[in-house]
Amino acid sequence: MLSVFVAATGALRKVDPAGGALPLEAVWIDLKAPTPAEEQLVEDLIGIEVPTREDMQEIEISSRLYSESGARYMTATLMCGADTASPRITPVSFILAAHRLVTVRYDEPKAFPLVAAKLGRACPQALSGDMVMLDLLDTVIDRCADVLERAGADVDTVSTQVFESSAERGHAHTYSQILRTIGRKGDLTSKVRESLVSIGRLISFVTVENEGTRWSKEQKAQLKTLQRDVQSLTDHASYLSNKITFVLDAMLGVVNLEQNNIIKLFSVMAVVLMPPTLIASIYGMNFRYMPELEWTYAYPAALGAMLLAAIGPYMFFKWKKWL
Repeated sequence: MLSVFVAATGALRKVDPAGGALPLEAVWIDLKAPTPAEEQLVEDLIGIEVPTREDMQEIEISSRLYSESGARYMTATLMCGADTASPRITPVSFILAAHRLVTVRYDEPKAFPLVAAKLGRACPQALSGDMVMLDLLDTVIDRCADVLERAGADVDTVSTQVFESSAERGHAHTYSQILRTIGRKGDLTSKVRESLVSIGRLISFVTVENEGTRWSKEQKAQLKTLQRDVQSLTDHASYLSNKITFVLDAMLGVVNLEQNNIIKLFSVMAVVLMPPTLIASIYGMNFRYMPELEWTYAYPAALGAMLLAAIGPYMFFKWKKWL
């Protein structure tokens, strides 16, 4: 899908390409899962080559951050679906050519509609692609901060459940839920950290590539602020990962301790019942007079006693929540 944005009357407006041609005053061209025809339109207007999906998935820095034919190509890994049960990361390419920004993506990071809506309400008169990219990066970093804040709160809640509710033993289902929550938060935090690292590299590349150029003082200050935010959030993500690892180790320790307590109880019961079992095995069937042998319903009664002997411990264990 091809979206073209033009700055007009103090706001960023989305326009439809007329006659299959892109407007020369386009500031931001957003390509979401583009078709070959849409890629060709952009290449004809700007004179650049749009990277393919395979190119965007390359992990080496030289394939993600480079300049070619006067355009700067930058690919970062952004978060998607952080508010859902299946968060994911996706590569997004930012291409700065002259005053235009071209973005290429195959997913829907939440920052894109947020920035489009924000600039659609009001934007500077001399809006350029550089400004749009900085707004996008700022929004992406804010989103990462929000995700880390929620993940930290969830980890604190899980930590409380592990350390303060551990006296309520036998809740196997609760333990499973806690372990799943820890796993999800660990995966989410690692994805956020990966995204922050790639954004930090992108900002460093932009800063180096644009030293001594026409970037305004405000833009340079904004870049420095973004760098500090990325560094602080990366450190916080590392701290949160360590905390998640600690809570996971503590949870596994609690589960192991409870298993040891149950096995200890079984061991004690086995030792307690061993002497009676030994005596019954030696003498139980060697008496001359056993009234039960003459009973009409002795055999069904014995079967019933066996069944009760099996059901009784099972119900007791269920009541104690050991199973």
